[in-house]
Amino acid sequence: MIATASANIRIVLVEPAGPLNVGSVARVMKNMGLHQLILVNPQCDYLGEEARLMAVRAASILETATVVESLPAALVGCVRAIATTGDDGRSHPMPLEAPADALPWLLEAPSALIFGREDCGLTNAELNRAQRLIRIKSSDAYTSLNLAQAVAICCYELYREEGSATDFLGDVTDVTDVTDVTYVTRKTKKSEGIFSQSPTLPLSQSPSLPNSAPLENLEGYYQQLEGLLLKIGYLQPHTAASRMEKFRRLYNRAYPTVDEVAMLRGVIRQTEWAIKSYPRSPVSDTLDGALPENPGDIQSE
Repeated sequence: MIATASANIRIVLVEPAGPLNVGSVARVMKNMGLHQLILVNPQCDYLGEEARLMAVRAASILETATVVESLPAALVGCVRAIATTGDDGRSHPMPLEAPADALPWLLEAPSALIFGREDCGLTNAELNRAQRLIRIKSSDAYTSLNLAQAVAICCYELYREEGSATDFLGDVTDVTDVTDVTYVTRKTKKSEGIFSQSPTLPLSQSPSLPNSAPLENLEGYYQQLEGLLLKIGYLQPHTAASRMEKFRRLYNRAYPTVDEVAMLRGVIRQTEWAIKSYPRSPVSDTLDGALPENPGDIQSE
């Protein structure tokens, strides 16, 4: 049985500055059957008169919103996260996807959909907390979307896709696991007397792995890994952030399970123990000069 978007998906707003925007977000969330609103360090009165004015009958969404101090805190309990960006992708190496292509992936597990600040969006460090990025295409004449409008578009895509998935499950017989179906044909509404059909993945563009690791487990691993790599000289303080971004992207593509993350963290703990327990030989560790003194120096940025 496919869990509902209402149960799985939280909408995360990072440092929203406009109470009218927050109220509008609450309203569209209720319109589309979502109720988990997370506010990261809000810069406005999200319970004030202006926010309530725009929320109309969705004031309950504001009243039950969770306020946290950081994005990692907002992602605790999630195993999947998609971030939105208005950038065209030139300043960030992760591929940008269309909402309709990427968002269905969130329906399968506890997930977060992250939106940035009204004036400057999300930083690269914040974007790296997500496994996938989406960008809503718009006219070149005016590319910037209002925060509440962007949330509305994404919430509608989730609502529409969840309805399509429900219809699909109602039509399929003798199938015990819908994720085993590689492609399905989804009928669209009749347009000018012609039915159009297009192949589409049922719920995601990537494999659905069981027991996926929560994002906070991965974050703990990244912190351990960075500490170890700094200790052995693979990373240097002034380049650590940029190189750790590459490790994050690598693991974001892999979707490791709880057991796999535990294994990786165990390797780090054992390595740290070995570093402390075994004294270094007075003889050079660089194999007679065959290796550089700092292997990290030969890595490209």
